[in-house]
Amino acid sequence: MKSNKPNAKFFGFFLMLLFSSSSLLGQIKADDITGVWLNEDKDAHIRIENIDGKYFGKIIWLKDPIDEETNKPKLDKENPDEQLKKRPVMGLNLLANFVFNGDDEWSDGEIYDPKSGNTYSCYMIFTDSSKNRLKVRGFIGISLIGRTTYWTRVE
Repeated sequence: MKSNKPNAKFFGFFLMLLFSSSSLLGQIKADDITGVWLNEDKDAHIRIENIDGKYFGKIIWLKDPIDEETNKPKLDKENPDEQLKKRPVMGLNLLANFVFNGDDEWSDGEIYDPKSGNTYSCYMIFTDSSKNRLKVRGFIGISLIGRTTYWTRVE
C-alpha cells in the first residue's frame, strides 16, 4: 500500500532549494553600491565608482552650484588647507578608498564634508533589500562617535 504522505527527501530538497535561491536574491555584490546617490540634504548628487577594486565618490550635481556672494561656482572654502579652498565643490571627491567586506558593508574609507572642511573615517551599508537607500556613517576613532546620514539612489 502506497502512502499519500510527501516524500521526506523531496521535501528536504525543496526546502534547501527554496532557501538557497532566496539567499542568492538577497546577496549583495561589491558593485551594487555604484551609481548616483542623492544626499540627505537633497542638495548634491554623488557618483560612486569602483576604481581598481576600491570605491570612490564625487559630487556631480549641486542644487545651488553658484556662490551667491561671488556669482561664480562654489569653492571648497571651509577646507583647512589654503590651497584647497580654491577648488570647486562641483567635481569634488567626497568618498575615498572604500573596500567591500564581502558581505554587506563598504568600510576602511574616508568621507570629506565640504560644509565643515572635515574628513572622517566612514563605512556604508544598505538599509533595505532594494539597495536604494544607503546608510553613510562618518566617525572619529570608533564608529560610536560620529554622524549618520542616509542617501537615496538616483540611478
